[in-house]
Amino acid sequence: MMDVARLAGVSHQTVSRVLNEHKNVSEQTRLKVRAAIAELGYRPDRAARALVTGTSQVIGVVAQNSSLFGPASMLTAFEEAAQAVGFAVNVSSVRSLDQLSITEAVERHLDQRVAGLVVIAPVESAGPALEHLPADVPLVTIDGDPERSSTLVTVDQEAGARAATQRLLDAGHRTVWHIAGPSDWFDAAGRVRGWEQTLTDAGVEIPPLLTGDWSAGSGYRNGQLLARLPDVTAVFTANDHIALGLLRALNEHGRRVPDDVSIVGFDDVPEAAYFTPPLTTIRPDFAAVATASLELLMEQVSGAAEVGERRTIAPELIERDSVAPPAF
Repeated sequence: MMDVARLAGVSHQTVSRVLNEHKNVSEQTRLKVRAAIAELGYRPDRAARALVTGTSQVIGVVAQNSSLFGPASMLTAFEEAAQAVGFAVNVSSVRSLDQLSITEAVERHLDQRVAGLVVIAPVESAGPALEHLPADVPLVTIDGDPERSSTLVTVDQEAGARAATQRLLDAGHRTVWHIAGPSDWFDAAGRVRGWEQTLTDAGVEIPPLLTGDWSAGSGYRNGQLLARLPDVTAVFTANDHIALGLLRALNEHGRRVPDDVSIVGFDDVPEAAYFTPPLTTIRPDFAAVATASLELLMEQVSGAAEVGERRTIAPELIERDSVAPPAF
């Protein structure tokens, strides 16, 4: 800012007034300052401006417009956590988490002078956009790429998958099959890693990986195959909706759950307790993720935290009636 003031021949207070659109600045002075900003390629510290202008009570959130239980629950939990401590949340929903969509959403938030940004980015396509966001803006990514150096809060997908797989092994099953989510989702990839590692550690065979798209329909289609394989006695599904489709397919083929096949899901959707049978599943702590994300964002706004801090929230195994020892 001092360089801008020097080039424009004004005080740094005048530059600040121009940046904050103060009325008590002549048009000629305003033009000189903006010309200096353009010549120097100056980008104002938006975090500092937010604090000065009193907009630090507004947080911008970028999320995909989705009815999927996990992302929708995460967004709701963050809104509730922010509102509980007096912050307003401005949500920008995008059709897809690609570079153009995220960049445009972020610019809209910055134009409104939000104090910081939260991006719910569980898919690989969000990576390029996050790499090019302004460095001076407080940012927390939820369920993003674990390989990036940005501040990240996520559910421990691998721990959840290990708990699900181990529960089935502990019930006496020789191995555990897995119907995964889409391969470009970090959640799905983490659950695959946890499943594979648990089977490897147990020294048992790793069956072929099956892939779904988070829907009950994909669980049903994969279930049509699994129901025809008599040696399949235990299945871990990447989410509860896949488990629902699997239950339907097994029932149609006369395979009883849990007598013939045991199932563990992931997410603990509200309906999971009312499946037939009630579903054993992994419950992510969305509220804890939201609270941690808000804490890290506020620490960045106040300058008390460095970019790159990580917090991983452990999920919980919820026991119901879909797991039993194998019949043989």
